[in-house]
Amino acid sequence: MTDFTALPDLAVRTLGGSVVAASDESFAAKENLVNPWAPAFSPETFGPKGQLYDGWETARRRSGGHDWALVRLGLPGVVRGVVVDTAWFKGNYPPRASVEACAVDGYPADLSGADWVEIVPESPLEGDTAHSFPVDAERLFTHVRLNMFPDGGIARLRVHGEVVPDPRLLAGLTVDLAALENGARVTECSDMFYSSPDNMLFPGLARNQAEGWETARRRDGGHDWAVVRLAAPGVIRLAEIDTANLKFNAPGSAALHGRDAAGDWHPVLPRTDLLPDTRHRFRVTSPEVTHVRLDIHPDGGIARLRLLGDLTEAGARAVEGRWNALKH
Repeated sequence: MTDFTALPDLAVRTLGGSVVAASDESFAAKENLVNPWAPAFSPETFGPKGQLYDGWETARRRSGGHDWALVRLGLPGVVRGVVVDTAWFKGNYPPRASVEACAVDGYPADLSGADWVEIVPESPLEGDTAHSFPVDAERLFTHVRLNMFPDGGIARLRVHGEVVPDPRLLAGLTVDLAALENGARVTECSDMFYSSPDNMLFPGLARNQAEGWETARRRDGGHDWAVVRLAAPGVIRLAEIDTANLKFNAPGSAALHGRDAAGDWHPVLPRTDLLPDTRHRFRVTSPEVTHVRLDIHPDGGIARLRLLGDLTEAGARAVEGRWNALKH
């Protein structure tokens, strides 16, 4: 997958993103920028501040300057592209926007002294349009600042990139080696007709069947599968296969195999029957593995996949090395 929008949205609320400050939000709240759903609109729905918008909208500026919103990324990472979406803003969108980014430790309230880097230069915008901007900045970021010139409305800000986990939160602990927030990704899958397999790796519990991975119905006698690149090489101690909310479309059974550094596959969980709408947990013992393949028979949906275990020494060094190399 070469399109940067296939990468996780590091700013989305479901991954912990938050809009922590804005210059103004007179017409519509800044928090809407990181909502996970597509922007919605219902014409002629007015509140005390005017037409209701599923986005961020500021007052009309009369004294110069420009508006901005500060977003703390839910997951630190390398940004590969940004989408500035002016959906439904047709007569009140900003004519131009830019994006800056920085990296800081912890949760500071004041970022005025941060080392801000421009990752999207001031660029023209159109109304009711999703604008995609590739980013070429090989460094770690934890926050972004969206600037719009001079004022107006923006529905969504998407910040797509590669998760870079903080090694201090992983080393020496039992962790979920398959968690997106720890740097895991689905690299291959047989089918993603209804939803992305990366959904299985999201934090928290799936609220409905759309928040997991679901394949089309198979008619060829085969089975579906997905390959997960683990956060780092590790040893798996417990596997969790959750079919929550999947009442009539759960797989009949599933199996897990792990791939070692030499590229050889090893059984981790034999083919095991699954129940609908159930959180299944299995004690397992794996060799040191870098990837895991989840096989589901014959098709269906998985809400969440958790693989709890320990980083190897080499895995811990790799996580720490990448973090340090990208943190300028």
